[in-house]
Amino acid sequence: MLQLQLPGIEHRHRWHEDRSHTVWMTHPDGSWVRAHATDPREPATVYQGGPRRLWDPLEDILDRLNWMGELPVYGARVTITPDGETTLTRGPWRVGL
Repeated sequence: MLQLQLPGIEHRHRWHEDRSHTVWMTHPDGSWVRAHATDPREPATVYQGGPRRLWDPLEDILDRLNWMGELPVYGARVTITPDGETTLTRGPWRVGL
């Protein structure tokens, strides 16, 4: 979902020996985020910078998944124009590829 909303994001994840874990995300526009949680069930401490926030849309996606039990890409209608433009839609959700 995040890759559909913000194409080009690179992800890295590392589990540490003490059961903490760190996630890094970068985008070609210079945006970045580092999130570290001391335990798998604890909220992460998040640091982000650059022209846009990368963690915020990820949290929105996770909130939707937790509240609705699904993501809009599941069951989305796909439209492909003769020139190859592809659009996914489901209800009010829409993304162009």
